[in-house]
Amino acid sequence: MAKGSTNAHRVVADNRKARFHYEIVDTYEAGIALTGTEVKSLRTGKATIGESYAGPSGEELFLFNSYIPEYLQANRFNHEPKRPRKLIMHRREIDKLIGATQREGFTVVPLKIYFNERGRAKVELGLGRGKKLHDKREADKQRTWNRDKARIMREKG
Repeated sequence: MAKGSTNAHRVVADNRKARFHYEIVDTYEAGIALTGTEVKSLRTGKATIGESYAGPSGEELFLFNSYIPEYLQANRFNHEPKRPRKLIMHRREIDKLIGATQREGFTVVPLKIYFNERGRAKVELGLGRGKKLHDKREADKQRTWNRDKARIMREKG
């Protein structure tokens, strides 16, 4: 990207329901090992990570169930849309995330996929614990009240 570009972090896919279903404790940034057609397809902005998750496979961390559609101009050199993709992180961070998922009952959820200012595809991962139904109801009540309060304040002047 050019210097002084206005879209330093161009978000490709966003998992908006993750913060509703999970209580996010910590966030991490990870690179993704992609093929060329996957990068071209991501640049069109049609990827989805709504039902995806990150998990260990041996000593490494992979992104499972994320959907990056095939690149139409690639013909026979295309990629598989839902293949597991390796996440690139520091060893210490990988060990911390794997330990949290195995021992403490946390889940590693991708929050968004974006291109950084250098044009590299990155994933923002959230370490979270699943919310119970009553927590979700409470969050929904709070959101509704804040919306109504803002509307009342606007009307009052």
